[in-house]
Amino acid sequence: MVTTYAVARVARGNRLSPARVGAVINRNVGALRSGPAYWLVLASGFFEPVLYLLSIGVGVGALVGDLTLNNGEVLPYANFVAPAMLAVSAMSGALAETTFNFFFKFKYVKTYDAMLATPLRPMEIATGELTWAMIRGSLYTGAFLIVMVALGLTTPGWALLAFPATWLVGLAFGAVGMAVSTFIRGWQDFDLISTGQFALFLFSGTFSPVQDYPLPVEILIAITPLYHAVELIRGITTGMLTWSMLGNVAYLLVMLAVGLYVASRRLTSVLCR
Repeated sequence: MVTTYAVARVARGNRLSPARVGAVINRNVGALRSGPAYWLVLASGFFEPVLYLLSIGVGVGALVGDLTLNNGEVLPYANFVAPAMLAVSAMSGALAETTFNFFFKFKYVKTYDAMLATPLRPMEIATGELTWAMIRGSLYTGAFLIVMVALGLTTPGWALLAFPATWLVGLAFGAVGMAVSTFIRGWQDFDLISTGQFALFLFSGTFSPVQDYPLPVEILIAITPLYHAVELIRGITTGMLTWSMLGNVAYLLVMLAVGLYVASRRLTSVLCR
């Protein structure tokens, strides 16, 4: 653990140093040069939602046909599923970095203990790791948007507007994932995270409108985070902008703020003692 002197130095000041946050990001960039294994992991995170899109969105979509949404708009099934897969891609990319990778560095290799022996503060570590998670997620979502445009599932203009929205989704899920990881006891606890993530994937308006579910289930879905990500991105990529999307943005911003705060506090309490 860090020394009392280091604890006092870490606790001083509330402002983030962009240079120190950048140092955390640069450390992760350096890991990319360690070999092809990390690149293979990155590639796998892109192909999973694309395969779901092609198999369910396009394949099953040929059988389903068009969907009539609650507002009366008619949308081809593939156009309905594609933005949901885009939101899932942003979520998965961020969570992969801020759960498994973060926990390994936090619990086993003691990367953050070493970082706190430098002028880095816990909030700067958390911000750097979260920014890196967003960058990783952006690799997935940027490539996925290119696929959507190539398949005619959105226009280039709406795709450009949706790209920053995927950053918000990645930051929100990444912050919460990082906060949760500081409470995890061991690798077996990741089964709970995987189960929760898969449940969100299935029941967040990804494959069917939430209005198709019974009212209690619809209300439950409406308070889950991926639902708000899907609604935000679907509204943008389909050009169906509504005022309710501001509520989706607010929800994700609260997730981001709370997750980052909890992660920083936990890093301070666990490492600076």
